[in-house]
Amino acid sequence: MDRVKKIFRLIHLSVWVLFTSLVCLQLGGDGTAHWRSTAVGFLAICLYVFYSHFYLLTHHTGTRRSYLLRLAGIWLTGPLPFLLFNHQHLDAGNHAMHLLTTVPIFIFLSWLARITETLVLNTIKKEQLEKQAVEAELHYLKSQINPHFLFNTLNNIHTLVYKQAPAAPEAVMHLASLMRYMIYESNAATVPLAREMDYLRDYVSLQQLRYKNSPVVDLQVAGETESHYIAPLLFIHLLENAYKHSPARLEPGDLQVRVDVQADTLAFRVQNPVGRSFAHALEEPGGIGLPNVRKRLSLLYPDQHTLTIQNTGDTFTVLLTIHGLDGHVCTSQTELGPLKAVGITVSHD
Repeated sequence: MDRVKKIFRLIHLSVWVLFTSLVCLQLGGDGTAHWRSTAVGFLAICLYVFYSHFYLLTHHTGTRRSYLLRLAGIWLTGPLPFLLFNHQHLDAGNHAMHLLTTVPIFIFLSWLARITETLVLNTIKKEQLEKQAVEAELHYLKSQINPHFLFNTLNNIHTLVYKQAPAAPEAVMHLASLMRYMIYESNAATVPLAREMDYLRDYVSLQQLRYKNSPVVDLQVAGETESHYIAPLLFIHLLENAYKHSPARLEPGDLQVRVDVQADTLAFRVQNPVGRSFAHALEEPGGIGLPNVRKRLSLLYPDQHTLTIQNTGDTFTVLLTIHGLDGHVCTSQTELGPLKAVGITVSHD
């Protein structure tokens, strides 16, 4: 806002310098006697009337009557600055001319300038407030992820520690990696898509510690991920819901996760079998998962995404497509090795 106000001040200065030059050229070129004092007096009227009215419009908070009285005072005293520089050559004709032409013209111009500046400043202020509101809402939506995710993960680690399982230290390391990403790296507006995929792989690896036998998750990533950026933490809820709403016992590959990047389009697909208790109630999985994702997508990728949900009663499928991905080359200092198509399997007890 301050920058815009400085720009307006520069515009004022530039216009007045140009106007002064034109007045001096006009009066000096005509060979008018005492043209210097005439030019200075005329410019004094213009400046006095313009900025007196401009200041009145900017700071007046009284009634319309008080405004009209002050405006009349500016109008009647408008020609007086001319007297300071031309009192020896003053005539009634010049005074009347300035009173009837110069003064009303510059009152109108000051009104026009004030209206223009107010309109521009209000528009910018409105855009800033809307942006702040969106950022605040996005921050709130992202903050919901941490307790929701931690609640589930810490419960899993607690079980491992209680059983004194050898996998407990590994689980803590996986959680540390996930939290590092969530707390530090995900604060950016966008992150490398490859890093987001690594985050999902860490999450699946952590969930893998809960299972021992049947491999149930098949995660495959295809396409170029290192040169694209994405809003962080978009996919985790979809993956969490696939775990949450699947049956207790799963066959190999029952949970399917596909990430396909083609040009500037990303397709993320999650499919899981539906547990009996959720067969009729899974139009919208419980908790903050899908509503959160829907809201963030509407704020981050308006008119750039489609979210399709299909529940057949046996399987639940979510397909998220995002168009127009950011194609800048990743500049992160963290070495992100090439993330090729991978298959990750985990198993249930």
